[in-house]
Amino acid sequence: MNLSRLKKMLPGLVPLLRNIRLKNRRYKNEEWFPVVNKNGKVTGKAPRSVCHDGKSFLLHPVVHLHIFNRSGKLYLQKRSMKKDTQPGKWDTSVGGHIGIGEAVAEALIRETREELGLNGFTPHFLRSYVWESSRERELVNSFSTVTEKIPVIDRDEIDEGRFWSLQEIRNNLGKAIFTPNFEHEFRNFLNLNILD
Repeated sequence: MNLSRLKKMLPGLVPLLRNIRLKNRRYKNEEWFPVVNKNGKVTGKAPRSVCHDGKSFLLHPVVHLHIFNRSGKLYLQKRSMKKDTQPGKWDTSVGGHIGIGEAVAEALIRETREELGLNGFTPHFLRSYVWESSRERELVNSFSTVTEKIPVIDRDEIDEGRFWSLQEIRNNLGKAIFTPNFEHEFRNFLNLNILD
C-alpha cells in the first residue's frame, strides 16, 4: 500500500482504533468464551457479559457431566445463590464453559475436578445440542459416567449435592426445582436407567 493511500484512510481508522481500545479496556478483566458454530467449530471469541446479555445470543460451548452411581441414582448439584443464571436450582452433576483454546475433554475434566473434586472417571459421550434460554445460547456437550466416588463440592459454585433416584426426579419435574436445561436433558435422554 502506498503512503498517500494510507494517509487518506487514516482519518477513518482513528475512531475505529479508539473504539477497539475502549472495548478492550472495558472487557479486560472478564472471562472470554470461544464463539462456535453448531458443529463446534470456533468462529471467534467474546466476553462472558456479551454472551450472557440476552441480546447477542452468541453460541458458546459448554460441557455437562451426569454422574450415576451403581444403583442408578443420578447426582445433582444445587446451584449457588451467587450464580448469575438459575441460582438455587438443582442442575446437572457438572456444568461449565469451555475456555478459549481448550478441548471439550479438557474442559470436562477441569470442571469436574473444580466443582466436585473428582478425577479418574470414564466419560461416555451422550450428545451435543444447542440450548437457548432468554439470556444465552450454548452448544452443550453432554456426557455421563458411573462411579462410586463421593463428590466433594466447591462451596463457591454449589450450595449442596446429592444422588437422586430417577423416580424422585420424575416426581419433581415441572415444579421449578430443576433448571430448565436439566429438565430438557432428563426428558430427552436421561429418563432411563443407563445401567440396564
